[in-house]
Amino acid sequence: MREKLKGLLNLAKKAGYLIIGSEKLSTYSKKMYFLLADKNAGKSTKKIFENFKNKGVLGAEIENLGELISVEKCMIIGIKNLGLSEQIKKYINQGE
Repeated sequence: MREKLKGLLNLAKKAGYLIIGSEKLSTYSKKMYFLLADKNAGKSTKKIFENFKNKGVLGAEIENLGELISVEKCMIIGIKNLGLSEQIKKYINQGE
């Protein structure tokens, strides 16, 4: 499951569909379809995660998020493509 998720996230990254990091997400105002946060994220990152969830954006928390997209110390990402976000949700739900 994790390898397929890594592949989908890297495809989204290469296509420019990922918003990576708290700073970029905190000022992002366009349509967002899905969020992923690291389970070990700090309070400010979790607050951004909750703010998006309160706006109706679905999200999930996973272990070692940065490892999946080859970005060290990445604690949160947003996905701004509907098709890819649906695929990513499907793989995350299968892993639970």
